[in-house]
Amino acid sequence: MREDWEHGGFGLYIHWPFCQAKCPYCDFNSHVAQFIDQGAWQNAYLSEIDRIGAETPRRVLRSVFFGGGTPSMMDPDVVDAILSKVRATWACANDIEITLEANPTSVEAGRFKGYQDAGVNRVSMGIQALNDTDLKALGRLHSATEALAAFEVARNIFDRVSFDLIYARQNQTLDAWEAELDQALSLAIDHLSLYQLTIEDGTAFGDRYAAGKLRGLPHDDLAADMYALTQHKCGQAGLQGYEISNHALPGAESIHNQIYWRYGDYAGIGPGAHGRLTLHGKRYETNAPLAPGKWLRQVQSDGHGENKRTILSLDEQKTEYLLMGLRLFEGVDLTRMRLEDDGILLNKINDLREIDFVSVTQNRLLVTPKGRPLLNAILRELLVD
Repeated sequence: MREDWEHGGFGLYIHWPFCQAKCPYCDFNSHVAQFIDQGAWQNAYLSEIDRIGAETPRRVLRSVFFGGGTPSMMDPDVVDAILSKVRATWACANDIEITLEANPTSVEAGRFKGYQDAGVNRVSMGIQALNDTDLKALGRLHSATEALAAFEVARNIFDRVSFDLIYARQNQTLDAWEAELDQALSLAIDHLSLYQLTIEDGTAFGDRYAAGKLRGLPHDDLAADMYALTQHKCGQAGLQGYEISNHALPGAESIHNQIYWRYGDYAGIGPGAHGRLTLHGKRYETNAPLAPGKWLRQVQSDGHGENKRTILSLDEQKTEYLLMGLRLFEGVDLTRMRLEDDGILLNKINDLREIDFVSVTQNRLLVTPKGRPLLNAILRELLVD
């Protein structure tokens, strides 16, 4: 019998927690360190792969994602050792996607060939803006010139290179975003991630915003116009939106992120890493200590880098499936987890259908183009009693 997670597949996320500097908008688990014992971190990752591999035998691994932090600070030899252990632990799909996030500096670009030799076949670059003024405001260490040079190096080594941009930035106009988006589309190979700036609690931007010192943020109507322009221009260029913030040529969608959004299983290794694992008919939420030193010591002393696992109830799984799956333009399958038997949910869906925010086609629930800019409100309507 096919287990539910197999609808999404199985992936591995490896979290590298270190950065050269903490960006003011970032709420990821990232830390600045003066010294990193890469050998000790390599041994910890290998130990964790052994542990998770023993729990998930006979699975086919579809993706590996090195996230952070700044994984391009990892020595290529460490990446090579990790991927060698991965290949010895799981059967790998013929088209396995192995992604490494990178910052576009000339120093890190010089490591790209080493990563390719190790088995990385896709790079995701955090460019974020294409002009120096906004890069400085975002706390980035690279210049636009450095970013373009690093991107050129990457595209000459890897067949698949994606990059991120942030829009709805301080004092950004619609015309300025259109010009920047045109430049990005002229560079793009097969994938772009285009995120609207969000102000998160606990970040430097969040503190400034709370104090009334983060000026020039676009009003809601302008941000919505930027989103609509993004969808239109990317579609015209053939990079269709397949998720709220992600655009790709057909067949170039991120396999790893689709595992998340299709509610597959993924093992999370590293400080603060989250995972979802289905074992013996139960679905578990996994997470790890946030502090890099604590995580490393725990792996070394206790033989594992996890906090206590939590079993997810069917209702919790339904909620997560909707939260993740409705981000995808393909939507969710109502027959999974018996969503079609939930009368209260179906009544809410019908209310949203009447105002053209969602649609149901061949038993798939999806958010309409009209509804996508309001996804968070739609999710609240569907999930809050």
